Order: sequence, then C-alpha cells, then structure tokens
Amino acid sequence: MQVRVGFGYDMHRLQEGRELWMGGIQLDYEKGLLGHSDADVLIHAICDALLGAANLRDIGYHFPDTSPEYHNVDSKILLRDTMNLIRDKGYILGNVDATVCAERPKINPHIPSMQRKLAEVMEVDEQLISIKATTSEKMGFVGREEGITAYAVALIQKS
Repeated sequence: MQVRVGFGYDMHRLQEGRELWMGGIQLDYEKGLLGHSDADVLIHAICDALLGAANLRDIGYHFPDTSPEYHNVDSKILLRDTMNLIRDKGYILGNVDATVCAERPKINPHIPSMQRKLAEVMEVDEQLISIKATTSEKMGFVGREEGITAYAVALIQKS
C-alpha cells in the first residue's frame, strides 16, 4: 500500500466589510478574510496538503487568483475539486489534521460544525478530519489581529 503525506499552509489578512468563512462555515465576526476567493484559510491549507501529498503542485496552480473564474468563489468548491483530483490519481483520504491560529474570533466552539461541513464536502467520515485551534499569544500579525493562519497535514493512500 502506498501512503503519502502532504503539508499545507495559508494566511489571509482580516478586513472589515468581509464575511468570515472558516472550514466551510460562516462565522459571526466583525471582520472577514481578504482574498480573491472567500479566503477560507482552513480549506486552503487542507487543499494544499492534499495536493502536495498527491504531488499535484498547489492550490494556486489549480485555482489561480488571477482567474476571474475563482473571484469570490466558495472555497468548498475548491476542496471538492481537489478531492476529485486526488481520487482521479487513485488516492483515498487517510486523514487530515489541521490547526487554525487566530486571536479572535474563538474557533473552538465551531470545530464540530466545521468537521461536519468538511466531511460532507470531501465525502468522507467526520472522524478523518481533525481541527485544532490556537492563538499566537498576542505575537506577530495574528497576535495583533491583522490576520489568521492555518496549517494542515493530509495522509492519502492508493485505493
């Protein structure tokens, strides 16, 4: 059995007047993440981890921020398409382990909803999606509440 691991990372700046999407769900917060798409850092990190594990380059290669097709796109579409790309190469998901780093809003209360939504989009069992939350202890751009980061590791295997 061939097993592969990939790592993903994403960051986006917080900005007033934008909706905050995280893990495929909308969070009630006064700021949202700035990006060409809906800027869902968690989904973007997961996509990069999956693509990296399958040696399929990165999210920007497949869904470029220079393309009008992806302007304001729902990142759940990108995740669905990413899952199709890895399935087309003969892989199935082993698991995803992800961490969101944000001072505010608090992410922990939303983790079960995010797991459910991501599992639905990815067409996998919720138990395969681990999401954790942390802060940066008030340090750096995350600590100053200027942005949010996410990290993800994905394990895939040949089906």
